[in-house]
Amino acid sequence: MNDATSATRHARVRAPELVGKGGWLNTGDISYTLSDLRGRIVILDFWTFCCINCLHVIDELRELEQKHSDTVVIIGVHSPKFVHEAEHQAVVDAVERYEVHHPVLDDPELATWKQYAVRAWPTLVVIDPEGYVVAQHAGEGHAHAIERLVAELEAEHAAKGTLRRGDGPYVAPEPVPSYLRFPGKVLALPSGNLLVSDTTRHQLVELEPDGETVVRRIGTGERGFGQDCFSEPQGLALLPDGTVIVADTVNHALRTYDPVSGAIEVVAGTGRQWWQGSPTAGPALEVDLSSPWDVAWWADRVWIAMAGVHQLWTYDPATGTVEAAAGTTNEGLVDGPAAEAWFAQPSGLAAAGDRLWIADSETSALRYVERDGEGSGHGDGEGFVVRTAVGAGLFDFGHRDGPAEQALLQHPLGVTALPDGSVAVSDTYNHALRRFDPATGEVTTLATDLREPSDAVLVGDDIVVVESAGHRLTRLRLPEDAVRVESVAHRTQREATEVAPGALQLDVVFTAPSGQKLDTRYGPSTRLLVSSTPPGLLAEGEGAGTDLSRALVLADGITEGVLHVSAMAASCDDDPAVEYPACHVHQQDWGVPVRVTDGGTARLGLVLAGMDA
Repeated sequence: MNDATSATRHARVRAPELVGKGGWLNTGDISYTLSDLRGRIVILDFWTFCCINCLHVIDELRELEQKHSDTVVIIGVHSPKFVHEAEHQAVVDAVERYEVHHPVLDDPELATWKQYAVRAWPTLVVIDPEGYVVAQHAGEGHAHAIERLVAELEAEHAAKGTLRRGDGPYVAPEPVPSYLRFPGKVLALPSGNLLVSDTTRHQLVELEPDGETVVRRIGTGERGFGQDCFSEPQGLALLPDGTVIVADTVNHALRTYDPVSGAIEVVAGTGRQWWQGSPTAGPALEVDLSSPWDVAWWADRVWIAMAGVHQLWTYDPATGTVEAAAGTTNEGLVDGPAAEAWFAQPSGLAAAGDRLWIADSETSALRYVERDGEGSGHGDGEGFVVRTAVGAGLFDFGHRDGPAEQALLQHPLGVTALPDGSVAVSDTYNHALRRFDPATGEVTTLATDLREPSDAVLVGDDIVVVESAGHRLTRLRLPEDAVRVESVAHRTQREATEVAPGALQLDVVFTAPSGQKLDTRYGPSTRLLVSSTPPGLLAEGEGAGTDLSRALVLADGITEGVLHVSAMAASCDDDPAVEYPACHVHQQDWGVPVRVTDGGTARLGLVLAGMDA
């Protein structure tokens, strides 16, 4: 253990109690306190189910959860961003949807989030067997460091006699029979049948045109990367040769499925998640991907909504290559040339003539890509431009119809091109199907009372909607008249940080995990990017750099906004005897609401990784 780690570990900060108005899930209706868990190593995972980074962490922790099941208790503390996520049934659905196999505390009012001074989704907090906080990590990529810390804590507390082994508090819920379970996307096959990604069951399902009669199931139904296996598949698109391209989301891969022969083939991805510094172009089977959520055939290639890194990529079947096509990996809503645009978990795609429509979920936005009239349109987004039709940013959402510049959505996951040139939006967290007409610039509501619609497809004069949380497909006749709904606008309920006017010191705290050191073999091992909403909030300090500290200056006259901070640090095992040390990337994006007040703080500290300060 390095000296910095040891010094902070001995600060002995008592862990605050776990409180959540929504109660406990996955415990057999038993509520727990920290004293009930004394003797166990407790890992708190602060998450919200809209957040792709949170879903990555759930997957990262699965191996640790199994390996240390007799000493470690992982508790998911669900801390909502969107209004819909504060609904208890929505949390119940999400726990099943993402196969969360540990207790979850539903904290709709962010009570425990505030007690632990959490600032970002996801955040992991480690509590030792005596009830003291010993580590905090924001972002993803920390499983290796936590694994090492758990081993140290097991040895330390076994020697002290304070470690208690045994079964954990997890109680699996009763399975519910249904022909679909949290379906994701739908595709109309040339045969007239419908193909659905049955996400939680790790399969594709072919249905007859009635949308209910099962023709066949495709895939073993077991989570995995092997032959005929899927892991939470989502997007589907028909290729010119008649095969189907599948976004195999949690496998970080693309597969093809031949509806005639039944053959399944991996065509892109390695099964590993892409990290900063990895290649963004090359042979498709040699380049890592990150949570591809949807796919569409447009501009002579497959476009990929790469939700995990807030980008659009392309796959060219003719050359067998992939490349990043739009987005910088920074999370937010910024239009412009494709290579400079920002996205936030693009999750739905629809090709319509000269436009590729995008459901950009975390900004609650409808956006599109089109050619800008320059360049070939290939190669790192050359020749394409990104524009926003509906949406205001990461923290503004709701259900409001009217002119596009005033309309609001709430975390849409799907978009469907309609014959008249308009688009239908699966407005997931509003439980609605919305419509945007580029000719009039108006947003209307087509249907309500749909349970988390995530996609839709045209079938004749009807539209078939995937009700993901309803575990079914619903056929609707496209209405001629809009549904009238009461307008509702929201902002995320996170409390703003009060900051003093003028100079603001930003410090991102990173301590290399025990047994590791910063990786400086190829240059700086850290990166910091800062921006703001509105753009004029910062008079000085915006931009990229390699120092994790930054002197910011807030502009005069702007009293509130959001600071967008993206930090990355790389560390490697610190053992001179190891010729090829294992290296790890730690990264996190923060959106920090701030309010300028005379009595506010002049320093903003964010913890990327390290011991609790």
